Amino acid sequence: MSPVSGGGHSRRGVVRSHTVIAPDTPPPPVHLDVATLLSVDPSVEQRGLRAQAQRVMALCAPGVLSVADVAAHLQMPGGVVRALVAELVASNHILTADPFVPVAQPHEAEFLERVLDGLQRL
Repeated sequence: MSPVSGGGHSRRGVVRSHTVIAPDTPPPPVHLDVATLLSVDPSVEQRGLRAQAQRVMALCAPGVLSVADVAAHLQMPGGVVRALVAELVASNHILTADPFVPVAQPHEAEFLERVLDGLQRL
């Protein structure tokens, strides 16, 4: 018997598809959160995009998706999707928007006191 090095199967030359980004250049500095909303700019030509970028574009083409939604649909890690999206934002293929967060309305002190009294009675 010959000893097996590496503890198992050897897959030379196999690279997961989500690991192939732009190896020579880091992603541009774009602030992306998992809740950042993405949409496609239909006026920008999509030729020359890598397969992963085309998949992101195809997902976002029908409407608006968050970074987390894209990662879930593509079954890719969120960090990888953020890097892909950052490249697409830098090339103006993808538009970003902050998620909708309603503005809090101030409440009257009397109303808050009544709520507190009700909770204390429980």
